Amino acid sequence: MPLLVLLVGICALAMLVPAAVAMIEEDFRTGRSFFYSALLFFILTVVLGFATQGLKPVTTARSHLAGLALAYLFLPAILAVPLADAIGNTRYFNAYFEMLSCLTTTGATLFDPARLGDGEHLWRALVGWLGGLLVWVTAMAVMAPLNLGGFEVSSESQGRQVVSSGAQMQAAAPAVRLRRAVLFLAPTYAGLTSLLWLLQVLAGESDLTALAHAMAVMSTSGISPEGSLNAQPGGFLSELVIFFFFLFALTRHSFADRVTPETPRMLFHDRELRLAAYVVIALTGLFFLRHWIGALEIEAGVEGRSALTALWGSLFTITSFVTTTGFVSDYWAEARGWSGLPTPGLLLVGLALMGGGAATTAGGIKLIRVYALYKHGARELGKLTHPHSVAAGGRMGRRIRREGAYIAWVFFMLFILSTAAIMLALSMTGLDFEDSFVLAAAALSTTGPLAAFGGEQPIIYAALSDPAKMVLMGAMILGRLETLALIALFNPGFWRI
Repeated sequence: MPLLVLLVGICALAMLVPAAVAMIEEDFRTGRSFFYSALLFFILTVVLGFATQGLKPVTTARSHLAGLALAYLFLPAILAVPLADAIGNTRYFNAYFEMLSCLTTTGATLFDPARLGDGEHLWRALVGWLGGLLVWVTAMAVMAPLNLGGFEVSSESQGRQVVSSGAQMQAAAPAVRLRRAVLFLAPTYAGLTSLLWLLQVLAGESDLTALAHAMAVMSTSGISPEGSLNAQPGGFLSELVIFFFFLFALTRHSFADRVTPETPRMLFHDRELRLAAYVVIALTGLFFLRHWIGALEIEAGVEGRSALTALWGSLFTITSFVTTTGFVSDYWAEARGWSGLPTPGLLLVGLALMGGGAATTAGGIKLIRVYALYKHGARELGKLTHPHSVAAGGRMGRRIRREGAYIAWVFFMLFILSTAAIMLALSMTGLDFEDSFVLAAAALSTTGPLAAFGGEQPIIYAALSDPAKMVLMGAMILGRLETLALIALFNPGFWRI
């Protein structure tokens, strides 16, 4: 069956989960909404399956990319049906926005947490989790063969020849690659989520909140039934567990490769992970020093507990926004109270725009592209001092500094132009410059919680006009698929290859 039909069937089966939870909690209205919707769309999947049996399937990586773009456009329309019916006093348009935000792992929400029941909260988290799994699978089975999504920068050595990572995957048929990716990644994704859920429960979280947070961390959606991590029962121990699971959004080698004795060494030398570690450590140190100086200026004293609280709050929050999850530590506000200094929201915007690892659920520009631009810049500065020097790094290093940096710069410029276009469109809906910039960054980097912390004042998504919401919906799809992929879809030469 076509990819879109299969995804509709998966969505129909997923609706049974919140239906069962709502029935157990005797929320019969919500349970009926999800159960009837699941039945309706499952029958639709069966009918479409029979109707497409006589068609010759087009199973190429390019057709799968087109199907993925259509999925982000049409699947939220299906996912929004039970949500709009269960809530009752909301428009279908708002439910569509909510589901598109969850499916693209953006996590921007229009609804107050107290307005939704456990079934609706679980549905939002589950859609975000399935969206993260979709990103994992399509990154390996669709983006890698087409050299998109960050794979165009990296390369692998094969004998004496350097070939792109996508070229090594052309031997298998696209449908076979997609099936293998599902069979390999889905159990890993579900197992890691279950482990994080268990650890969260042991830390003191309630079952639903722990499950939603586990799904939000693995999918980097930042969806929480409480609205955020603030005032959570698990406290520091729960945040510590979440912090270690941020690793899976920083490098694909943490989950895409089988665990071997060489895994620790490979992770230590991973370019994306090392760059993320440098950024997190440097900015955490600067944040801590900033709060320390602020505390001394107001003569608050350097209390040991307050200092450690500020250090942990900065470390957790910075790492969270690098992964584009958007969770803010419960101790972030305490650090501000200790020093009396405001939160530097613009720095959080920059971290979200930089993004996490390629072929992960994180959004943004991606660490591998930032690394390529950094290495190229460092090499050019070195040539100013030593024009005849030969740089180290081998074939792969030279390719990243040359071709990789060139492609990364093209993507960076497209990303900036996309941000400017979205800001212009948002400003035409009545928003000022700062709000337009923060919302554009939040949508393109798929970091919905950034709206609450990126500006001087929190931005409420529910207060936006319908035209502004439509602009953000297009920006969320663009941020999830990336500009290069959409340009490739509309390029006739891309389909003739």
